Amino acid sequence: MRTSVVIGNWKMNGDRVANIKLLDRLEKELSVQNNCAVVVCPPFPFLSQVAGWLLSQKINIGAQNVSAHNYGAHTGEVCGQMLTELGCSYVLLGHSERRADNYESDTEIAAKFAAAIETGLTPVLCVGETLDQKNAGLTQSVVTGQITSVIEQLGISVFNKAIIAYEPVWAIGTGETATPEQAQAVHLAIRTLIRSYDNILADKIAILYGGSVKASNAKALFSQIDIDGALVGGAALDADQFISICNAAA
Repeated sequence: MRTSVVIGNWKMNGDRVANIKLLDRLEKELSVQNNCAVVVCPPFPFLSQVAGWLLSQKINIGAQNVSAHNYGAHTGEVCGQMLTELGCSYVLLGHSERRADNYESDTEIAAKFAAAIETGLTPVLCVGETLDQKNAGLTQSVVTGQITSVIEQLGISVFNKAIIAYEPVWAIGTGETATPEQAQAVHLAIRTLIRSYDNILADKIAILYGGSVKASNAKALFSQIDIDGALVGGAALDADQFISICNAAA
């Protein structure tokens, strides 16, 4: 059985008071089972605060980005060694907002993927299509292309230490969500792609769904055979919502 994973991406949100209120609720009320890993990804300035507050082993810490470089003259960047020193064990890579806002290419994302693996972080590779690409029938080719780019540069074996998150761009922060059947079809295509390289890896890799995941739709999404959890955006800032999503995954 694959381990379920629920990741809360706080994006550019939070403050020191609100963070403590949220984390306190999660620490007290989240009932995490062995078959479900829970991760929160705060902005860089709050990583130390979050690491200091989380006293139990219920919740893992992730970062929202990492540099492809090690220590050095790279102003404004944060390297993997810094993140692991702060207690991070996961890192988001290739999120659509970074692909769009920061013009991150597949080549750059693969370089960050390699840096994450080298420093002991678990990369969470975010893939997904825009509304125009969806309407043009390009969903599968876009998603598989984003994954294949990493495989071609780094080899399939790197995915033994990674997670894939399918986030249709048209569903992020819009209130629109792929139906469970639509999401399952893409997840199956992703798993089939991985299977074409490595059968064992295809059976064990966690593939998450993201895009307006809420307490109200989590159970239906997680009932699909190839959906192993969620990358949660706005609902990750609401303790009730996030706890319900984690419970549905577990």
